[in-house]
Amino acid sequence: MTATTPPRPVDVSFEFFPPKTEKMQESLLAAVRRLAPLAPSFMSVTYGAGGTTRERTHDTVTQIQREAGIPAAAHLTCVAATREEVDAVAKSYWDAGIRHIVALRGDPPEGESTYVPHPGGYAFAVDLVKGLKAVAPFEISVAAYPEGHPQAQSLEADLDNLKRKIDAGATRAITQYFFEADTYRRFMDRVAKAGITVPVVPGILPVTNFATVVRFSEACGTTVPKWLHQRFEGLDDDPETRKLVAATTATELCEDLQRDGVTQFHFYTLNRADLTYAICHVLGLRPAVHPATV
Repeated sequence: MTATTPPRPVDVSFEFFPPKTEKMQESLLAAVRRLAPLAPSFMSVTYGAGGTTRERTHDTVTQIQREAGIPAAAHLTCVAATREEVDAVAKSYWDAGIRHIVALRGDPPEGESTYVPHPGGYAFAVDLVKGLKAVAPFEISVAAYPEGHPQAQSLEADLDNLKRKIDAGATRAITQYFFEADTYRRFMDRVAKAGITVPVVPGILPVTNFATVVRFSEACGTTVPKWLHQRFEGLDDDPETRKLVAATTATELCEDLQRDGVTQFHFYTLNRADLTYAICHVLGLRPAVHPATV
């Protein structure tokens, strides 16, 4: 019997969105409690266009860090805010003990189709990164797009923009989700040629609602391969089977990347813990002894 080298331990992070209702708040906290014992490197909370969830993001981020004992990261965008307003939000995070920011350009406000920089604000993510570094010595993560940002002029221009964000002070990139390991492999070949050496962490999206993912993927430029359509075909009214298929599909992707030597994964949880927890278990993560108290 031939011995095989076990996969290297994985390091994970989890992303949530701020709740809009009391019921959603309970669901979010339940997900945090379930996932916190896996000792993620951080949990991040997204930020609505135009600051529509600014206060909820701040409250959720600080609660996660304070009560779950997990380093929390707050998303910040350039949308619909002056530099002074963004800087004030960043300073409030620093004062609250938050040391990690996910810096993004952000999507256009609801009802608008085109991003227009605020005349008194940070125009793009690279400007935001520079501004945040001037506020405090934050750890900063930025977005990366294996298939290119949908508004980028070319793949080369998009990669140049990523390089500028890293050069401005970002210490990590987190990718848009993708569904095939080759997509990430091709992207990382280009990243290496561009001289980018910071971690570029694959973003993993366990599919909870396939129709919704298809619509969102069209907007963000992510390819949904034919085989994935076939895998979820006929499961619209079968949520239990759909969950099993979703967990299997995401696990296969992570295991492919793990065999390549990838050890870091960022999960877009959609505020649900079940699929993400199952995937992490297969990847070898086990809960710490002390449970979260959040």
